Amino acid sequence: MTLEYKRPRLEIEYCTQCRWLPRATWMAQELLTTFEKELGEVALVPGTGGVFEVRLDGESVWSRTSDAAFTDAAELKRLVRDRVAPDRKLGHSER
Repeated sequence: MTLEYKRPRLEIEYCTQCRWLPRATWMAQELLTTFEKELGEVALVPGTGGVFEVRLDGESVWSRTSDAAFTDAAELKRLVRDRVAPDRKLGHSER
């Protein structure tokens, strides 16, 4: 019997009223490119009220509500890496 590893689901909830779909799709593309073997899927979740939150298997990784300003792709990659592949180096994103 082989135990199969279930790769995590990453969600990016974005505000449709704020027109943050382009930002959400860009972040999704950055994360999928970096963690193509570690992530099982990336979902874009439409929301309202200024929401922009990144969740991994339902647990918040980063939220505009608690962090106030938007993060950059390098910081988000580090936050996701720390949960899905802690020993992995991120190259230029590490600096």
